[in-house]
Amino acid sequence: MLPELAENKQEISAKSLASAGHALLLLPAGKSLSELPGGAALRDALKRRGMKPDALAKTPVTLQLPGGTLATYAMLAPETDAFAAHEQIRKALAPLLAEHPRSLALAVFGEAAFKAWAAAAAVYVALVNGVPLPAQKSKADPAVKRVAVHGHASKGSLDRVRAVAEGNVLCRALTALPPNALTPAAYRKRIRALAKEYGWAVEELPYAKLKKMGAGAFCAVAQGSPVKDAAIVRLSYRGAASKMTRPLALVGKGICFDTGGHNLKPARYMQRMNEDMNGSAVVLGILAAVSRMKRPVNIDAWLAIAENHIGPDAYRPSEVVKALNGTTIEVVHTDAEGRMALADALALAAREKPAQIVDFATLTGSMHVAVGVRMSGIFATDSTLAHQASRAGAQSGERVVAFPAPADYDSALDSDVADIKQCTLDGEADHILATRFLSRFVGDTPWIHVDLAAHICKGGLGAVASDTNGFGVAWGMALLDRLAS
Repeated sequence: MLPELAENKQEISAKSLASAGHALLLLPAGKSLSELPGGAALRDALKRRGMKPDALAKTPVTLQLPGGTLATYAMLAPETDAFAAHEQIRKALAPLLAEHPRSLALAVFGEAAFKAWAAAAAVYVALVNGVPLPAQKSKADPAVKRVAVHGHASKGSLDRVRAVAEGNVLCRALTALPPNALTPAAYRKRIRALAKEYGWAVEELPYAKLKKMGAGAFCAVAQGSPVKDAAIVRLSYRGAASKMTRPLALVGKGICFDTGGHNLKPARYMQRMNEDMNGSAVVLGILAAVSRMKRPVNIDAWLAIAENHIGPDAYRPSEVVKALNGTTIEVVHTDAEGRMALADALALAAREKPAQIVDFATLTGSMHVAVGVRMSGIFATDSTLAHQASRAGAQSGERVVAFPAPADYDSALDSDVADIKQCTLDGEADHILATRFLSRFVGDTPWIHVDLAAHICKGGLGAVASDTNGFGVAWGMALLDRLAS
């Protein structure tokens, strides 16, 4: 549960600051320190450290004020982009959150426009980091219970921020669960509970039904599991007063654990493979945020939930399987299971003739090579969609890089025994080849594919301090804003 949020239009007073306990004060560039609460103590601290006031734009200063409050002072330049602002605020909040406060004060100063922008950024960072991720510890870290904003108050202005934070926290909480706590069956149970909470319609297509339907790509991955609890789950959100004639389709990879199958992963790469379901968690986070905001849009979500096991029934290299849309696939590498599971989920989504499809997946190692773990890669069926996706990254602070996927790459996937190879063993440009493979299952629907290279970043990323950062929820909400307009 997120902390309670309170707003006060008045700037924080010296008395309120002294009793706050833990406070972050955000100043515009060039702000005089003379009338600032705690300004005298801050000037002394800057002098002792040989810093000028404008150095606060790069290095926040934390000090214990005479009243006992631990306060961090930071300065934000108006031209700071969302990612840089989130990172700066996250680092400024770190020494405060390290003490596990029950309440947190966020104070903003300056002109009204700066206050609104700084308050929104600070509230988002505080909310996503104020709730500890699930941990199997005997004593859990306490959560922040209350966040008070001073210097900005506008009815409903922070509702969107709170909704996106809720989606991010949900995504990360699911992704962080260990594999024994989030088997496909357990995941499906959680999804049913979420559907009840948020008012989504839910339809589950279990393994046996998918087998009869001819979803051979998904079932090839799922058949190795000793328990046939895999399913493709469809969730539907219908916004009141929506003007959309056709829904937007969101598709998420939900591999609850990935051994690699017969092409078994080494220990180094099998660690944290419980997080291979992150794409589906991103979709759930977006749906939760949309539902909390009661957005007037229509969305169908398709979650491909399974495990990639090794065992006597597991699919093997050189097998040929037929996907739901009739495409035959030559299996090359069983650790390329994500594109197999997504193939049938995308085909199901495309059957419904949605306005657009956006899929999320922790898909390829080559995307990590291309961009590292501080950004994610996207592919779009046209330049307009690619531009909207890139702008959504800049707006949300979750940066994406648009890649091309030219049709001539298809020659690498030519097969002598099937319509297409699943992948190659060369490893070259696999993020592009995976996209070309998936493009066979979306038909002519406008489509964005998100390869979530940034879903884990050691030490945190942007607004989020945990390694598991929920990348994609804020980006997805920013993209929805652009698509809806």
